[in-house]
Amino acid sequence: MGMNDTPSADRVHIGFFGKRNAGKSSVLNAVTGQDLAVVSDVRGTTTDPVSKAMELLPLGPVVMIDTPGIDDEGELGALRVKKSYQTLNKTDVAVLVVDAAAGPGPEDLELFGRIRQKQIPVVVAYNKADTLKSAANQPGGSGGESAANQPGGSVPEPTLEPAEQKAPVPGLSAPQPWGGSQPWDATQPLYISARTGQGIAELKERLAQLGKPQENSRRIVADLLEPMDLAVLVVPIDSAAPKGRLILPQQQTIRDVLEASAVAVVVKDTELKETLSGLGKKPKLVITDSQAFARVSRETPEDVLLTSFSILFARYKGNLAAAAAGARAVEQVGDGDPVLICEGCTHHRQCEDIGTVKLPRWIREYTGAEPEFVFTSGTAFPDDLSPYRLVVHCGACMLNEREMKYRLKCAQDQGVPMTNYGILIAYMQGILQRSVQAFPDIAALVGPDARRG
Repeated sequence: MGMNDTPSADRVHIGFFGKRNAGKSSVLNAVTGQDLAVVSDVRGTTTDPVSKAMELLPLGPVVMIDTPGIDDEGELGALRVKKSYQTLNKTDVAVLVVDAAAGPGPEDLELFGRIRQKQIPVVVAYNKADTLKSAANQPGGSGGESAANQPGGSVPEPTLEPAEQKAPVPGLSAPQPWGGSQPWDATQPLYISARTGQGIAELKERLAQLGKPQENSRRIVADLLEPMDLAVLVVPIDSAAPKGRLILPQQQTIRDVLEASAVAVVVKDTELKETLSGLGKKPKLVITDSQAFARVSRETPEDVLLTSFSILFARYKGNLAAAAAGARAVEQVGDGDPVLICEGCTHHRQCEDIGTVKLPRWIREYTGAEPEFVFTSGTAFPDDLSPYRLVVHCGACMLNEREMKYRLKCAQDQGVPMTNYGILIAYMQGILQRSVQAFPDIAALVGPDARRG
């Protein structure tokens, strides 16, 4: 898959954080060589996280994220700060931008502690280095680098315009991963200037080192197929999908089938039975949209593996086992119990939307109860999940792995069961074990299928 074809969820997410007027937006623009973020001398210009998918050499496909200042004030400012902290949940590499003249404040130290807690690789970049008097911090050489920015070199204390010395950065002394094997110390300042270009080249190199994707052995479906195997993909015509296009999970699954040198056959749910009878060869696997699970299960022979896009993506994001175990919690849902239903993307909701209409209806029918349903979409996700009896999440094709694992950990830490659309639907249809038969460890975990009533 080319860089331009890489879905945002599979790109390295680089977040720029810091106080207002530290120069986060200017640094982001300098790193990318583009005017991606609005720059102004007015404090608090960036009022919401802004994301841009692009290619950053030598790293490759990335999502660059500009965030509001972590020292914003007032009631609205507090909401903006919260948004910045939430952005950490999907950040693969963080850039903490500090005003070199002002030095780090308590907000910077608090944010750095949170970054360490989440084990996010971080670069601490002291911007506006061109305003310092120290000769070692002035641009030098054709690349605009200074001796202060040489890895492993000595770092002099910056001399500010007032002849006072800033102490070494307190609290920023913990070793951080540098290049995967060599530790580097965050007290070693990386002096940069978005205005002059000083240190920007080295900042890009550090981002490339820290953001270098680990070799990912996980596949959506290719590891289940041999060359020339048939995989039948059942795709209902969804009124919420853009006309004439397949939705992202379907596109990615088809691509992964082809990567395995297997054959993808795409059909509507109303044409599955006729297609299977006319293939002339038994398919290895049938993959269905969760909404059509019941019908597809009836029409797929028992000796053919069956699963759903949602289940495949739960495995791809690393949360299939937990989501399979969480499905059983629907048995305890009763009248008035809060159930949180989370959609990872934002889309125009149709009259038969799966998350807000179909799933609540199926849960009511299965439990015979009237739970209280709460809905979130996009980046919104509650910090406090304790009020909920059950959390039901979509397949998360639009969320990166870090954010999905964060959400799952929130639920686990608070003792709240969490499952996903396809797994819960299969459980309520009495076909969960069959739908995970391709994954023996998960099939053993869920036990035999048995439907209530």
